[in-house]
Amino acid sequence: MHKGTHLLVDCRNVPRDVCLNDAAMLSAMARAAQRAGANVISQVRYRFGHNSPPGFTAVVVLDESHCSAHTYADLGLIAIDIFTCGFTNPRDVLAYLREEIDLGDVEIREFTRFPVHPDAMLTTTAPPSQV
Repeated sequence: MHKGTHLLVDCRNVPRDVCLNDAAMLSAMARAAQRAGANVISQVRYRFGHNSPPGFTAVVVLDESHCSAHTYADLGLIAIDIFTCGFTNPRDVLAYLREEIDLGDVEIREFTRFPVHPDAMLTTTAPPSQV
């Protein structure tokens, strides 16, 4: 058992126009999350390139956690973060997103957050300052 699943998704060879279209990515992430059963709370995006390499950051805040994308347009890279708890599967969010957006070559790393072990209540842990 655990409290959530976190996907770190590295996308390579992404078309430049995808890496520059913050509005399309934000909308697609929100739709993908909703289709997967998540509740969208807020959305924000920011485009880079004025004093830095071109790209954007887009974040969809979910009741179940979040979905974010950060692009490096000159390199054709997107770093996507999908973290959900409850009944929403982050792999479903990613699958729906891929139906709408060309994410190029995708590598997925999956992590469980706050693993809960059956015997966890029987053990005592030291405060963080003593670890």
